[in-house]
Amino acid sequence: MEVADAILAVLSDAGEPLHWTVIQDRALRSGGIDPFRTPDVRKAVHGALHALVADGRIIVTATGVYALA
Repeated sequence: MEVADAILAVLSDAGEPLHWTVIQDRALRSGGIDPFRTPDVRKAVHGALHALVADGRIIVTATGVYALA
């Protein structure tokens, strides 16, 4: 699973806006992000979040907080 797909799955399951640290934690716990295949998880999550915002698939609701668009 790609990091962006894991983020979308976490936000979809949550049904509410989440802080990026919660998104990252839930994606790691669910196995959506494998820390052995993604060496710099934080950088990958931030990059994927910014790309998803740029694509209009998620929105920023507060500083560091994201929701599905």
